[in-house]
Amino acid sequence: MELPMARPPLVALESTIIAHGMPYPQNVETALAVEAIMRADGAEPKTIGILAGEIIIGLTPAQIETLGTQPGVWKACERDIALAAARRANAAVTAGASLALAARAGIEVFVTGGIGAVGPEASRDFDISADLPAIAEYPVLTVCAGAKAFMDIPATLEWLETHRVPVATWQADDFPLFYSRSSGVPSPCRFDSALDVARLLLARRRLGSRGGVLLAVPLPAEHALPEAETRSAVEEALRRARQQGLAGKALTPFLLSQIQEITAGRSLDSNIALIKNNARIGAEIAVALAKLQH
Repeated sequence: MELPMARPPLVALESTIIAHGMPYPQNVETALAVEAIMRADGAEPKTIGILAGEIIIGLTPAQIETLGTQPGVWKACERDIALAAARRANAAVTAGASLALAARAGIEVFVTGGIGAVGPEASRDFDISADLPAIAEYPVLTVCAGAKAFMDIPATLEWLETHRVPVATWQADDFPLFYSRSSGVPSPCRFDSALDVARLLLARRRLGSRGGVLLAVPLPAEHALPEAETRSAVEEALRRARQQGLAGKALTPFLLSQIQEITAGRSLDSNIALIKNNARIGAEIAVALAKLQH
């Protein structure tokens, strides 16, 4: 007989997608929809953010609205958490910062849209997202649609291999390209069920393995952009960014907005679809993990 779980398994969510990843009102609507999807699938979402310097693991709908509408919300990576707290700032936390805070709270599954990764010109500007070392360090599963489409996918997979991070793709043989189902780069591993992912997480814990696992989930085909269209939009957005001399934290929000403009809004539709899909998969894995542990 299957015994009921003591409480729903927890799943962490980041908040930069609310403050910096989408326009209003789609940002707030999507964040609340993602939480509703997880609850319907048996998991309890914990959206992470910082309000007036207070770290909150489990934002209320009103607090999500605040991060999604107020100007001047910080984009806080892990190094910025203490500074945001000290200055009593409002801050949306990146994937890397969310992983650090989720691990501290004992949450083992984290869902995001796409991770930051090795930048497109990293050989020149050394741009490697702080998300990657956080994935390598904290014992949390990251469920995402791969790296953001303007990142260097082969270099990112190489970085993750060097830092001993298990990488797998959900029900597909190729690593996804965020807005598109395939980047053309073979995935190191494939998983076809939540139970198999949960077993991997338990096996790593029993072996005393350190760090996290990355699971890349291709978005549903009906919401995906053709790979050629994604690459063309990315190239044009990068060209515009170079013209303006943009770099650092300002680059990702700019590129996302430019890709949305270039694709006449279809990239935003894809972005919304993929985060909702990731939420379903993440909740399913969290439930499977909780049942195995129970």
